[in-house]
Amino acid sequence: MPRDAERQRSIPCVLIRAGTSKGPFFHKADLPTDKAMLDAVLLSVMGSPDVRQIDGIGGATTVTSKVAIVSSSEHPDADIDYLFAQVDIERQLVDWEPTCGNMLSGVGPFAIEQGLFAATPGTTSLTVRNVNTESFIDVVVQTPGGEVTYEGSCSIHGVPGTSAPIELHFREITGSQTGALFPTGSRIDLLDGIEATCIDVAMPLVLVRAVDLGLSGYESTTELDNNNSVLARIHDIRLVAGKAMGLDDVSDKVIPKFAVVAPSTNGGHFASRYFTPSQCHPAYAVSGSIAAASAAIIDGTIAHEATNHDARMPDVVEIEHPSGSIVVGLQSETDGTEVRILSGGAVRTARTLLKGSVYVPSSTWP
Repeated sequence: MPRDAERQRSIPCVLIRAGTSKGPFFHKADLPTDKAMLDAVLLSVMGSPDVRQIDGIGGATTVTSKVAIVSSSEHPDADIDYLFAQVDIERQLVDWEPTCGNMLSGVGPFAIEQGLFAATPGTTSLTVRNVNTESFIDVVVQTPGGEVTYEGSCSIHGVPGTSAPIELHFREITGSQTGALFPTGSRIDLLDGIEATCIDVAMPLVLVRAVDLGLSGYESTTELDNNNSVLARIHDIRLVAGKAMGLDDVSDKVIPKFAVVAPSTNGGHFASRYFTPSQCHPAYAVSGSIAAASAAIIDGTIAHEATNHDARMPDVVEIEHPSGSIVVGLQSETDGTEVRILSGGAVRTARTLLKGSVYVPSSTWP
C-alpha cells in the first residue's frame, strides 16, 4: 500500500458551484457522526484556519468556504435532508446555525446524480428539509430525459454565463431562528446609536440605512471589505442586535447577517449591500434576500422607506447588489396592519465542477 494512503483518509466529494457560492457536497454517511470529529474534518477539508486556506479546498472567502451535507430524509414531509456548514476561514470554528440558499441550489442536482432521488422526464420536483433551521424548500430541477442538465439560458448576476434554472420555494420561513417575524417586537430599534430593522424570514437579518454608516449604499465589495471602520461598526451593532433578537452572544456566529440599504439606481426596488457578516457578499445570499425583500413590503421598516413602491408587483422584489440584482418572489397576506410572509423564492443555477475524493490526514480522522 502506498505510504501516502496510510497517512491520509479519502472522502467521496463533489465540488459544486451553487448559485453565487461554491463548496464541497458530501453524503452524510461518508462523514464522521461525532460532532467534534466532524468539525475537525471539515476544517481540514477547507484548510482552516488560514487566510488563504492553502492546505484545503476552500476559496478564502466566506462564499467559497461552505459545505453541504446531504442524505435521504426520514421526515414524512421531505425527500432530502440538507445540513449546511459555514467554515470559518481564520478561526477554528464551524458554524451550524445559519443556512445558505445558494448552496441549496446544488442539493437537488447532487441528490439526483448520487441516486438519492429519482428523476422524472422534463423537470424533477423534490422537497428538501433544511436541518439547520428545520424549514422546508420545494426545489425544481431541469431533468430532460430523466437526467440533470446544467445547460440553459438562465443567468444570475454574480455568475458568468448561463445555465439551467433551479427553482427554490421556501415554506414556513417566518421566525426561522427566533420564532418571530420581528424578534425585538419592533419594526425599528435603536441599536448602539443606529436605527435598525431586525427581521427573521429565512434568515435573521439586521438592516440599517447606508447613510447612517457614512456610506452611499452603492460601494463595491472591495471598497467595503477594505473599510475597517465600517466593518468594526457593523460588528458592534451585530453584537447588540444578537442579544436584542434573543440570539445571545453572536461574536462566534454568522447570524444575524447584516445589510445596508439605499434607494435604487437601476430600476429595482432598493439597493443593498449584504455582509456575511465580516465580508461584503459579492452578490446577495438567497435567504438574506428573502428577509430583506420581506422587510421591503412591510410598512415601518428601514427597507420599506428606501423602496421604490412603483416598481413591478408588490410581492416581487428586486434588490440591487454589487454584481447586479436578485429578484425575490414572495407570497404574503395582510390582516389589518399585520403582514404574514407565507413563502419566498428565487431562481438560481448550479454546476458540478469536480467529482472525486478529498483527503484529510489520518491524524484528523483515524
